[in-house]
Amino acid sequence: MDHDTRLPADYVTRVRAWHEHAYQESRARPDTTVDYLGRTLVIPNGIQPITPVSHLLGDAVLTEVRPDDRVLDMGTGSGVNAILAAATAHHVTAVDLNPHAVTTARANAERNNVTIDAHHSDVFSHVTGQYDLIVFDPPFRWFAPRDTTELATTDHGYRAMNTFFAQVDTHLTTRGRLLIFFGTSGDLDHLHTQATAAGLTSETLATAHHTRDGWTVDYFTYRMTRA
Repeated sequence: MDHDTRLPADYVTRVRAWHEHAYQESRARPDTTVDYLGRTLVIPNGIQPITPVSHLLGDAVLTEVRPDDRVLDMGTGSGVNAILAAATAHHVTAVDLNPHAVTTARANAERNNVTIDAHHSDVFSHVTGQYDLIVFDPPFRWFAPRDTTELATTDHGYRAMNTFFAQVDTHLTTRGRLLIFFGTSGDLDHLHTQATAAGLTSETLATAHHTRDGWTVDYFTYRMTRA
């Protein structure tokens, strides 16, 4: 499955170089224990780590979640955003394509004394019901993953992203809203095109920038609701 990007060829080359740098770093990263927004997380190698811009989404989760929300954390990774949500909401579901991430999320929830329902799902394949808040930190790149480590950062042809936006409306309550994190080291225009096609409007809640090798990448947290 290919992604027909309209990004310039030199931009795609930079994205691929940026990704390869991050991939090699992730493969060499040891298991880590981190303190993040008042929580302690154990993140094994192969699971997406906490980054210097992770708080852009984490802070939004803490601000957005209401006590009576049903929350879905799509692509939960270490379980971090589900755990943040579970401090307020009584019903939090966390799903991931990577079974190792599901195990990690369960362990981290127990470590932080919160309850989440964590299980395997390929996007919405094993998700039932509707949610008031869906949190989604999708893979930025449209490349084919080489291993389970890359599942967190690559989504071949944006299959998962496209499926998410095609199906998300049926999983939103009447007051449903989304928190989505993305950056310009992926095809940001494609994200917005898919969101618009799904009948969603976007509000930018937070942004940050990171420069490496002379290239600056912009990161955004969006709050999306039905148009």
